Amino acid sequence: MKQTVIGIFDYGVDAQMAAQELERSGIPNNKIDIAVRGARDKSSAAGSKPSPSNPNMGGPTNTTATTPDSKRDSDFFNSLFDNREESSKYYETAKNGSIVTVHTDSKEQAKKAAEILDKLGAVDVDERSAQRRTMSSSDKGKWTNSSASIPVVEENMQVGKREVETGGVRMRSRIIERPVEEKLRLREEHVHVERKPVNRPANEKDLANFKGSETTMTEHAEVPVVNKEARVVEEVRLGKDVEQHNETIRGTERKTDVEIDRLNPKNENRDLNKKGPEKK
Repeated sequence: MKQTVIGIFDYGVDAQMAAQELERSGIPNNKIDIAVRGARDKSSAAGSKPSPSNPNMGGPTNTTATTPDSKRDSDFFNSLFDNREESSKYYETAKNGSIVTVHTDSKEQAKKAAEILDKLGAVDVDERSAQRRTMSSSDKGKWTNSSASIPVVEENMQVGKREVETGGVRMRSRIIERPVEEKLRLREEHVHVERKPVNRPANEKDLANFKGSETTMTEHAEVPVVNKEARVVEEVRLGKDVEQHNETIRGTERKTDVEIDRLNPKNENRDLNKKGPEKK
């Protein structure tokens, strides 16, 4: 469901900033119209930045610098509101401000646009209308905003340090086996039996041994004997060294820079950006 959301700002630069924020939020450029009232615009520094009241500046292309037109403005608000009283409140407020009109395609988009306009300083029409009713009829024609301000924000970079882990060494031990070999010469004994035929007459010694007897010869052999001795051959220790170095930390600090020009109908140049003597 298409809806139209409007925001009224006291100054054209505020309306322009609101339009840019609407674009950044995803609302198409061709859905945003701005009617900037140059007579109530805050101008930028001369020669440095174009005034938002100038339609040739950057930003939304559908920006127009207009002067109040009672019939045109009245018809515009009458087309938006069925309630004449409500239309009149917006018309009276818009006579002294710049108008941002957003043509949305959904209820959600309309809600988002309204939130952005409120955040960027759109005028509370009901509150402004109530203020106007408390004024005398002679003051209503001369009504202007009594004050306006821009917050000056300055960043301060603070540099500290904290300790973080950058690496390390883990030491662990395990048992590994490696094959070894050693050559060794071993001796073995073998008993062998030798028989040889003889043919001779038995003598007395042979006759003395001519009886049952037993003779034993033992075989011997050398076998390898293995013995292991554990010895400490190396020690591995962990330690760490501490080094210090100087490092330059670079960054940026932002600060709001407010530029002011006096709008003087007498064309008298007066630079309000110059600072007075510094107090000591």
